[in-house]
Amino acid sequence: MRWFGPHDPVSLFDIRQAGCAGIVTALHQLPVGAVWPVSEIQARQQLIEVNNDSHSPLGWVVVESLPVHEDIKKGRPSRESYIANYKASLRNLAACGIRTVCYNFMPMLDWSRTNLRYEMPDGSLALRFVWQDFAVFDLCILQRPGAANDYEPAVVEAARQQFAAMSAEEAAALTNTVLLGLPGSEEAFELSGFQDLLNEYATIDAAALRENLHYFIREVAPVAEELGIGLCIHPDDPPYPLLGLPRVVSTAADIEQLFAACNVPANGLTFCTGSLGVRADNDLPAIARQFASRIHFIHLRATKREENPRNFHEADHLTGDVDMYAVVRELVLEEQRRRLNGARTSQIPMRPDHGHQMLDDLHKKTYPGYSAIGRLRGLAELRGLEYGIRRGLAAEAPPATLRHAASLSA
Repeated sequence: MRWFGPHDPVSLFDIRQAGCAGIVTALHQLPVGAVWPVSEIQARQQLIEVNNDSHSPLGWVVVESLPVHEDIKKGRPSRESYIANYKASLRNLAACGIRTVCYNFMPMLDWSRTNLRYEMPDGSLALRFVWQDFAVFDLCILQRPGAANDYEPAVVEAARQQFAAMSAEEAAALTNTVLLGLPGSEEAFELSGFQDLLNEYATIDAAALRENLHYFIREVAPVAEELGIGLCIHPDDPPYPLLGLPRVVSTAADIEQLFAACNVPANGLTFCTGSLGVRADNDLPAIARQFASRIHFIHLRATKREENPRNFHEADHLTGDVDMYAVVRELVLEEQRRRLNGARTSQIPMRPDHGHQMLDDLHKKTYPGYSAIGRLRGLAELRGLEYGIRRGLAAEAPPATLRHAASLSA
């Protein structure tokens, strides 16, 4: 499970009792672009492992995330020093035995939602994104120049009417939700300077951002390859442009171009079914099959598109628009292929991504999407699904795909 450090309301003992052995975390206290020193990495490892002599052992397995500085995304000359720092951090992580590093290349906002407490039919609370609500923020609160060109005329008119009827408290709540930083970090934006930051991307279109990503990966992936690190990009969340900012890791074609830019195994994917699943044109089982050998980390969650397909909410892990059975089956087959091919490790780290706020957590302060009980429910459901798939495959003759993989490795 993901753990946001000592201030996370979910404790390491909570994660132990969920049956997890691997911790997904990061050094959120360090500024973006700074080198992660060995001393800080080891201090976090020691904190995670402090009770391993008397309880079920935990270890830091995945870095999520080692953030990419905005100057790298913008292609500024200063990117060279930040890329050098990134390589140094990779070397320090490898020296401490950490071999999976997640990152993303989304401009400014790592993820976007418009409601953090959307009530589900069972009374639990979910994360939700509503296109018209986002338009309210963009058009009427931020008042971004030219924003109306990015929305359908009917949405523009409806957003303006909605804003006219909103209270100051409702407008402030929407603003705070859109500008929220990641849990455990100090990344939340202030409205007063947000447009100035957007202006720095005024001349950076999708082609330019993609080239900046490819430049970055051509620099760092060979270093990760030498170190034995799986460097895995997280897809855009949601996977379409927002606030006039381009997004370039939203489809299978985007991922294919990234891998072609630096064709080494270390240049890999964080396969997030929730982010990719928002787009109806993303065939998730096919994407898992196409890039199976380059998947270094897995996020399993299900999103549900609503009547307006740009609106979605976080569904239960086994419902929504994600064919979780087909996806998990592809991932299990890939782990079996790796074992047959003699890979150093055949297991791909997975975490249940997000979860509903439910039961006792409804009365507690929790990070949005990262309450304990909702993720525990998702993890239990996913474990059961995986168990059934593995038992079913074991009862069958070896699938043709596995026999073929075994013959290739002989």
